[in-house]
Amino acid sequence: MQLTGFIQQSQGTDTMLTSLKNLVIDNSRSTVTFNSTMLRKLFASSANRPGVQMRTKSVSFSVSVRAKELPLGAGQTVIYDEVLTNEGNGYDDRTGVFTCPLAGTYIFVVDSLSPRASWLHLYLNKISVASLHIQSFHKSGTYHQISRTVILTLKKGDHVKVVNDVSHRGAVHHYGFSGFSGAKLS
Repeated sequence: MQLTGFIQQSQGTDTMLTSLKNLVIDNSRSTVTFNSTMLRKLFASSANRPGVQMRTKSVSFSVSVRAKELPLGAGQTVIYDEVLTNEGNGYDDRTGVFTCPLAGTYIFVVDSLSPRASWLHLYLNKISVASLHIQSFHKSGTYHQISRTVILTLKKGDHVKVVNDVSHRGAVHHYGFSGFSGAKLS
């Protein structure tokens, strides 16, 4: 019996897994030819069952300030109001905090367009790990773009966020010019 035919005849994941288990345990009556592609699909479908985890999982997010310019108070976490992607559901658009759902190495990018002097910090838990600064401008209507990329090793449950400096007020421009992104590399 070919595994491809076997899977097509099965009604649900539980039925497929039970039938496969029976074939593997009692395979003395027939020859089983395993199709590796179908076997991977079977394992992937079993990952959606409670208590079963896949070894690799995609985690990424990309958010921006969309609705209006965001004035920032001293020490305020930047809350990005437009979620472009949130694979793995690590980013919370109510708090502006990314909570690591899966340990690994991550890349984070913070970018900001600002109409005035700004000091932003990327925090890992309670520690500032990177900073961005735009100097004050003398010409009205002038905007400057800043960006910072950081690679961090995270444990499950670690928090990453963008915070305005504790001693300055700031602002980030809207219409998607200012954002925060992160992705699991390995």
